[in-house]
Order: sequence, then C-alpha cells, then structure tokens
Amino acid sequence: MFDSLSSKLQNAFRNLRGLGKISEANASEALREVRLALLEADVNFKVARDFIERVKTKALGQEVVQSIQPGQQIVKIIHDELVELLGSANASLQLSGNPSCVLMVGLHGSGKTTSSGKLGRLLHKQGRTPLLVAADVYRPAAMDQLETLGKQLELPVYVHKGETDVLKIAREALAFAKANNRNTLIFDTAGRLQIDEPLVQELVRLRDLVKPQETLLVLDAATGQEAVNVAMHFDQALNITGSILTKLDGDARGGAALSLRSVTGKPIKFAGMGEKLEDFEPFHPERMASRILGMGDVVSLVERAAEAVDLDDAQRMEEKMRKGQFSLEDFLEQLRQMKKLGSLESIVSMLPGGAEALKGADLGKQEKEFSHMEAMICGMTPQERRNSHILNARRRQRIARGSGVSVTELNTMLNKFAGMQQMMKKMGKFQKMMARMGGGAAGLLRPR
Repeated sequence: MFDSLSSKLQNAFRNLRGLGKISEANASEALREVRLALLEADVNFKVARDFIERVKTKALGQEVVQSIQPGQQIVKIIHDELVELLGSANASLQLSGNPSCVLMVGLHGSGKTTSSGKLGRLLHKQGRTPLLVAADVYRPAAMDQLETLGKQLELPVYVHKGETDVLKIAREALAFAKANNRNTLIFDTAGRLQIDEPLVQELVRLRDLVKPQETLLVLDAATGQEAVNVAMHFDQALNITGSILTKLDGDARGGAALSLRSVTGKPIKFAGMGEKLEDFEPFHPERMASRILGMGDVVSLVERAAEAVDLDDAQRMEEKMRKGQFSLEDFLEQLRQMKKLGSLESIVSMLPGGAEALKGADLGKQEKEFSHMEAMICGMTPQERRNSHILNARRRQRIARGSGVSVTELNTMLNKFAGMQQMMKKMGKFQKMMARMGGGAAGLLRPR
C-alpha cells in the first residue's frame, strides 16, 4: 500500500542525511520533497502542510547531538511526528457489559462483512464468545456470505432471512445472545455506494437500540481523499469510536490512512492486510510508521510467527535437523508453516530495508517454485517422503507426472534437498565437536 510513498520518502531522506548543518533554508528545501511525497500519496493538503510545519519547527528548535548527523535528527523527528499523526499508540476495543455490541458501518464494498468475520475470529482467540449478526437486509448475498464465514470460523451467525426490519433483527439477536451465552455481538450493517440520509438514520435508530460500546467505520484504504469525507459524515451522524482500514495490502497510494486520524480525531483500531481471515491485525501507529519509512516491522513479524508456528513442533524439527534426520515429510511441513506467515513479499517488507530490497526482486517466481516443491512432495507416498533414497527412476517418473513437472525439475529439487541434508549433518557434527571442546576447555580452566 505505502510502497510509492515509502520510495519517495527514502529519496527525500538521502538529501536530508547529507545536511551538514540545519538551517531554515536547507531544512525547507529538503522538507519540500517530503511534503510533495505526502501530497502525491493523497494525504489531505492541510494535514500535509501542518505535518511539515511541526517537523520544521522541531528541527530548528532542537539542539544538535554531536554523535548524530543533523539530517538523521530530522528523519527521527519525521518518524515521531508520523507516529503522532497515525495515533501515538494502539487503541484497543473498549468492550463492557454482557453482552457487548460492536456496530460495523461503512459504504458498500468497503469490506464490512469480511471484517466482521475477521474481528469475530480475533475476539474468539482472545477468549470472548462472539455472535455475528446479519443486519444487512438489502443485500441477500451479505447474509449468505456472513453464514459462510461463520461456518469457516466455527462461530454462530444470527440470520433472519426475509425480515426487512433491522430493529426487529437486532432485538431477536440480543435475545439469542443472552439465551446462548454469547458475550459479544458484531452487527454487519447495510452499506451503500454513496452516503444517503435514509441509511444513516436507520443506523442511528439501530445504534440507539443496541447502545454499542464500539461503532467502527470500515474504510477501503484505496478510496483516497473521499475516505476522509465519508469518515467525517459517519462520525457526525453516529459518533464513531474508531475505524478499520481494509485492503492495506493493495497498491493504492494510501494517503487517506495518514489523514484519517488527524481529520476525525478517532483512532484506527484494526487493519485488514489481505483476503485471508487471519490477515487482520490491531493497528499499531509506531509499527506502521516504521514500515512507511522503510525501517521494517520486526515485532509484527515475530508475533505472526508465534501465531503460525507451534513451539513444540519447532523444537522437534530442530532436534531432527541436528541429528541429520530431516526428511522430505519434515520439509513439506516447513513449507506449509512458512505459507502461514504470508507471502514472501509481505515477510521481506517487514524486515529493515525490506522495501528497498524488494525493488526489482521477483519473489513471485520463488513462491511459484515453493508451490512446485509442495506439489512434488505431495505426489510421493509417505514411505518415499521419509526415505528419499528409495526414489528410483520409475518412482520419479510417476511423481513428476502426478505433480505436473518434468523429471528434471524433480531431480533438481531432490538434489537441493540432499545438499541441505548434508549441510545439516555437518552442522550437527560441528555442534557435537564444539560441545566436547567446550567441556575440555572448562576442565583446563577449572581451579586446582
């Protein structure tokens, strides 16, 4: 989403880092590029202007630390101001009462239904008992979609097909939640292609009935400047408590995300990072600012890994690698674990300097190769995966035909795997040798 903005800011920072001394003239010239980058990314004009003024004021009024170059100090100020612009800290949901209610509002196509399912999944993982409520009576497909999501997530969905009275559905859902011990209701409400007063008034009546603890505006991050106008309109009518930005994995300019918090005064609470149900995370301003400035987001990557990888499995796999017992079956498991982390591009982008490294890189080709590897290993019998040495020419021809690759491709994969096994065995022997040497050295150093 922020690739273009990040690239332009990196270019501006190269000029900033070269500053030998901060003066009003050279700071203004360097920050002009930053301002242009923000405007080209669709950041609200007033927000961009005020942002640059704050950075400039702080830069000129700050004492220069001798060990840090003046330009680097300005980059640090830009980072801090960007964090402030995005909301300082993560704003968590404030859910009280039993049951608690969350109202999901927004325009048609913004991703309300999918975000409702994703939020339900997240709350369930946190120990709550959510109930998804199909409160969109104008788009029958929305009810079907929510039911499908509920089945995938194994979460209950309250649906009353054929009923057009939203308030009646809400009353029935509240009664259902109390009867079935569901402590959090997530209302997936109707959207429109554009804001209209009847829709807003219907939402106002629904809000007055259910008295939600959270009213979340779901916004497509690719909407641009219109997202700010939509947010202001919904906020004036419903007093929203926060927003959810969807499609942050897209290729739009994304400046609306930087304007939203400043214009509405309401925090961004969650971000939709992809189409999968697990591609949904709390919005952390500091981490997002680091991503935008090309500094990576290692914390989020570690959290993602902790969620995707089982610790016991990881220790068991490490033991196998150390003993040289790593098989194709284990390799297949590792490939699948890696897929849970997301695309290679999303993983690399979270590493410091990752955005720069991605320029010109063809990670799609690498991902395709991983998919071919998975298909080849899946074409083997369990015995063949555990004992790759039994793969003779006849077996290899069968596997290649079944997985849609050539025998040459299969042989290349097996040769790479054999090389990896040899390397693991050597590492295991080296570790044992170092352990023995360590024990001997300890004996020599022991006081007599």
